[in-house]
Amino acid sequence: MIDLCAARREFDRYLDLFCREDEKIKLKMIHTEGVIRCSREIGERMGLESEDLELAQLIALLHDIGRFEQVRRFDSFEPGVMDHAAYGAELLFGEQKMIRKFVKEDTWDELICQAIVRHSDYELGDSMDPRALLHARLIRDADKLDNCRVKLEDQMEVLLGCSKEEAGCQEISPETWRECENRKSIHSANRRTRMDYWVSYVAYFFDINFPATCRIILEKQYVERIIRRIPYGNKETEQKMKKLGEMVTEWLEEKAEG
Repeated sequence: MIDLCAARREFDRYLDLFCREDEKIKLKMIHTEGVIRCSREIGERMGLESEDLELAQLIALLHDIGRFEQVRRFDSFEPGVMDHAAYGAELLFGEQKMIRKFVKEDTWDELICQAIVRHSDYELGDSMDPRALLHARLIRDADKLDNCRVKLEDQMEVLLGCSKEEAGCQEISPETWRECENRKSIHSANRRTRMDYWVSYVAYFFDINFPATCRIILEKQYVERIIRRIPYGNKETEQKMKKLGEMVTEWLEEKAEG
């Protein structure tokens, strides 16, 4: 049995180790709650059984547990400074076995571990156990879904390290645009400009797994709203963002029918 209330209490105790007033820590605390809600909504729309719904929410609670230490050590979310997914999995399932603080049974350990360690991979593939693959895909979708809220609500200086006006004057690098044209998410290493980062927050919709998630994104008009948040002083960038929005929307509409 998964006691989500007890797991939440334990997670809150873990957060006492960090400065809750730090803007990046606060962002990740709010994000964790958002991913829990998104996991539940996607799972309910898919008609998942109660145990899988509880598992999805537990994974959502724990998926970014490594982020808090990353912020404390490096004051950064950049993947190059720390693999937060691998660190989180080691924290939970390594020598400390912190996972036992969140769930007493070990029945789902391998599934939870795989979902957490793979949730930020560029591509997931399909070589996992079917149930583990379901949850790995679900946490990736829920993570991206709440990140839509993050990109619309949080300060641009926290998200990009510059103002929205500064970002909108920049170019989209050729490597980043090629991946957009190929209907691919953006490799982190290919992001050169702040605008490349913003592009990646739209292109990651090409990696959505479930029709239910696609329908939520379309219903909430996340693609258009994220694109419109930036005032594009660079006309070429403005044209490319309009094209990207059309490509992503078409892709989501096709996937939503599946």
